[in-house]
Amino acid sequence: MRAICFYFQIHQPFRLKHYRFFDIGNDHYYYDDFADDDIITRIAQRSYLPANEMLLDMIRENGKKFKVAFSISGTALEQLEQYVPEFIDSMKELAATGCVEFLSETYAHSLSSLYDPEEFVAQVKAHDEKIFQLFGQKPKVFRNTELIYDDDIASMVYGMGFKAAITADAKHVLGWRSPNFLYSSASAPKLKLLLKNGKLSDDISFRFSNPEWASYPLTADKYINWINELPQEEQLVNLFMNYDALGELQPRESGIFEFIKALPRFAAEHDIQFWTPSEVVSKFKPVAELAVPYPMSWTDASRDTSAWLGNTLQQEAVRKLYSIGERVRLCTDRRIKQDWNYLQASDHFFYMSTKHNDDGSVHSHYSPYDSPYTAFTNYMNVLSDFMTRVEEQYPTSIDNEELNSLLLTIRNQEQEIERLHREVEMMRNNIVQDTTGDFPVDEPVPAPVVEQPAPAPEPEKKPAPKKKAPAKKPAAKKAPAKKAEPKKPAAKKPAAKKTK
Repeated sequence: MRAICFYFQIHQPFRLKHYRFFDIGNDHYYYDDFADDDIITRIAQRSYLPANEMLLDMIRENGKKFKVAFSISGTALEQLEQYVPEFIDSMKELAATGCVEFLSETYAHSLSSLYDPEEFVAQVKAHDEKIFQLFGQKPKVFRNTELIYDDDIASMVYGMGFKAAITADAKHVLGWRSPNFLYSSASAPKLKLLLKNGKLSDDISFRFSNPEWASYPLTADKYINWINELPQEEQLVNLFMNYDALGELQPRESGIFEFIKALPRFAAEHDIQFWTPSEVVSKFKPVAELAVPYPMSWTDASRDTSAWLGNTLQQEAVRKLYSIGERVRLCTDRRIKQDWNYLQASDHFFYMSTKHNDDGSVHSHYSPYDSPYTAFTNYMNVLSDFMTRVEEQYPTSIDNEELNSLLLTIRNQEQEIERLHREVEMMRNNIVQDTTGDFPVDEPVPAPVVEQPAPAPEPEKKPAPKKKAPAKKPAAKKAPAKKAEPKKPAAKKPAAKKTK
């Protein structure tokens, strides 16, 4: 038996309008609403809505034998609610079948996992609340923005309570190993890892309608045969792709919908089943630990983070953005919070890439700008205005380093207060235990000692009350407190000064 996991991601950033230098301080609305409406509506009509209808038909025809997983960012859900509300309704209908699982991710499809752990945790929480609000599911499996993953991210993800995460099949990490197994994290061994099969995923996403491809045309029976011919021990195939591959990247005329719809029938002939990620995690055991010291992703040939952080333009923009993270979280302005989410979308930095060859063509295909330098200039103009607004909401005369140091000090003080509170509670419990012993039958239980107006001794020096002690005994212990500490001779002070 072999299992297939189908994953579809939906992410659409709020597109920035052309924002010039002299707009800074005058115009605080940064988005091209007409472009957003046009793009999301066009894609939904060509891809998302017919694909949802197709998946619903497949579930009705195959029952519980066909299942699928979705990863939809919070910002994409906001756009879909605003411009294509019928998509949300159709997605709710899919969720009600019990054959659809929703994954967790960052709300803004951001790079916060690499720069701001506190923001990362907050975004994941906000995203999962949105998923529960709309579809009634609490995500159990995590997928980071563009499948970015390393050992540090694994520890954070496991710390948030997730059982598993899906990431990329980067060759420089896997080496000779196959992605068609369940692995576990080296830094968090209880966190299971599902790895995307890049080759089989891209056969559908990018090569399906290419007549120059050696395997063209791709049919459902041919594709299932490829999976069936894998080594017998490789029992898991994770297919991860953009949802707009169905109907947009691969147009309806290519036969993509008929291809997907025919997959379950041919899979059943070879005892290949469709499972959700949670089912895979519960039924399969990891074969080995996977150590990932440096971040990897599913983007570009290098499978690293260079698509968003590969040049100085991108690095400066991201660094500047996250330098104000603490201040934004201190703000109460709802509009600032919203802009903060929209400006974190990884696409803004993707457009600034200066790569060439095949990777460069992919970046330029998705970018609305003439060049990466135009993308950088436009973004930095917007960010400059946004930072000014944050400063007005949270005015301060100290720089970011001083602010971060101050906030760290406050956190340390809170931790110290909590520690002392625990120690006081332990001392109080010990006192209660000591005073609840058995007393002689012929003696009355001593009443609790009333605190005298005289200053009490230091808590550390106060001895715990002894069992069976007479009631008058604590009063006798006040005598040492009255002893005056001998004063130092006055002549010694000037003598000390002369020696200096």
